[in-house]
This record gives sequence, structure tokens and C-alpha cells, in this order.
Amino acid sequence: MPNLAVYALDKLFFSLDGWVGSKTLTPPSMHYVYVLELESGELYIGYTSDLKRRLTEHNKTKGHCQLLYYESYLHDKTARDRERKLKHYGSAWRSLKKRIGA
Repeated sequence: MPNLAVYALDKLFFSLDGWVGSKTLTPPSMHYVYVLELESGELYIGYTSDLKRRLTEHNKTKGHCQLLYYESYLHDKTARDRERKLKHYGSAWRSLKKRIGA
């Protein structure tokens, strides 16, 4: 009777009885918290799941924006929590500004 235990190593899958096959894995979607410097010199903190698209939107609506910093997260909730902390808790924002030299 074949052993039904299956193990995964990267993209190769095999059972204890031998090779089963391969599967293409979809990369996880990322979520980003970012800091922009607007044309006015003001700093803007935001969240998105598509950083490139969001930067294009900002450049259309707010004029030229420069990406100063971003953090990437696997989970939406973690990224949103970080954005909230940066926007609402001065110590988190001051610490980040010091770290990025803004």
C-alpha cells in the first residue's frame, strides 16, 4: 500500500514512494506602506497592494511625487496597522522620519 504522506520542497512534490509531480506556485500578493514627498515638500503616508499603480495615480493627482520609503507586508491587516500607527502615533512617525532622514 503506498504511503500517502506528501512533502513539498520548493516546487517539487514527492511522496515517500517517489516523485509525484511539480506545480507552479503563485507568489503571494504583497501590501505596502509608503512615504511620499509631494511637490510642496509635504510628506504623505499611504497604503496599497499595488505600489506602482498607486504612485502613478499620485503623480497624476498631486503633481510630481517622490517615493522616499516603503515597507512590504504579506498580510493586509499588518500593513494597515502599520499605516495607522504612522499616521496616529507620533513616536512611530518620529522614529521612521529619523531613520529615513526626512
